[in-house]
Amino acid sequence: MQNISLKKDVQKEILVKYDSRSKLFKFRWTLYKNGGLVIHRSYDTIVAQNILYMRYNNQSFRVTLKPHGFKDYSLPYILVKFTKFNAEKNEAEFDLFLSDDEREITIKYLK
Repeated sequence: MQNISLKKDVQKEILVKYDSRSKLFKFRWTLYKNGGLVIHRSYDTIVAQNILYMRYNNQSFRVTLKPHGFKDYSLPYILVKFTKFNAEKNEAEFDLFLSDDEREITIKYLK
């Protein structure tokens, strides 16, 4: 588990390595309004947007790190959970969780 604080439009980059591949997972937030935090994220060729709320079921999003394969029953993933918003500092806090049963993923936090 890793705790991260991000200011508006500051991008977090995480290098994901497995087998002989390296991929970049990036995310940032752009707007906090009415308790909702707008997240922009990308991993590999997938670009997406989420709106996260602390008090509802949609507090987090999940990014699958490997494509579906022949032997993969439990695919490794990163779960990003919105935990706190500090209005004075204009910062959002997140908890990042890595699920990797086979221990084949290496993560490096870049920014």
